[in-house]
Amino acid sequence: MNSEIPRLAEQIVEIAVNRGFKIGFAESLTGGLISSVIVGVPGASRCFEGSVVSYSNEVKIRVLGVDEDVIANHGAVSEQCAKQMATGTRELLGSDIAVSVTGIAGPTGGSEEKPVGTVYIGFSGMSMNFAKLYRFQGDRESIREQTVLEALRTVLQQAV
Repeated sequence: MNSEIPRLAEQIVEIAVNRGFKIGFAESLTGGLISSVIVGVPGASRCFEGSVVSYSNEVKIRVLGVDEDVIANHGAVSEQCAKQMATGTRELLGSDIAVSVTGIAGPTGGSEEKPVGTVYIGFSGMSMNFAKLYRFQGDRESIREQTVLEALRTVLQQAV
């Protein structure tokens, strides 16, 4: 694991606890890795509300409130889906901020339009709702790790 990941998780927990805000995550391709890193930090229970591992489209729709038309028209790996996943997570968990990740870790599942390594990271909270596209390189584990790193960076960039 990239040594920056645990350091960022510690910073996030410290800032969230000091500022009194709660965080949550919606994880698709990372399957709980972001949450695992956060709960590895002592005191995380003071700021971490929880997460939803929404690997299937059905969970994205039924649990997180992603619009079926978004999945049908844009796909689960899309800006629209990532934004709705983040918003749905924030509302479901009652957190102040939520970050979502959805993408294609490979080695299969990619297309010309959305190759392996295509990842969207969504953010909801602090009067913002956005998603950003990333194109990561490497094998499945590398793509998942890069996603965790950028998701944590997203929290820090918005929280500071």
